Amino acid sequence: MSVNKVILVGNVGTAPEVRYVGTRPVATLSLATNEPARTAADGTAVPERTEWHRIIMWDKAAETAERYISKGTKLYIEGKLRTRQYQDRNAITRSVTEIIVDTFDILSRPTATNQPGQSPA
Repeated sequence: MSVNKVILVGNVGTAPEVRYVGTRPVATLSLATNEPARTAADGTAVPERTEWHRIIMWDKAAETAERYISKGTKLYIEGKLRTRQYQDRNAITRSVTEIIVDTFDILSRPTATNQPGQSPA
């Protein structure tokens, strides 16, 4: 038996980009997770670290993402890791690791001053 499960809680870095594969919607966005700064046991200062994740949502999840998720939204995501390869314009083979979303929850929305198209109060 094997398990491929990822759980992330973080902030959306880019608004979802929705496209269609045939008739199926697929949303792509980035999610940032942070490890706070700390002091190691030997007294060494370890700075804050931000990790960026490429998130893929299909079907109803993609439609929900397009409607309700924007930059700055805090999300809880459960999914699985997928690594795929592709060739760039220069015919160089590249590899990308993505999180394919199974379920997600919107934990908080950005404040009105952060939402696109609205002026700060």
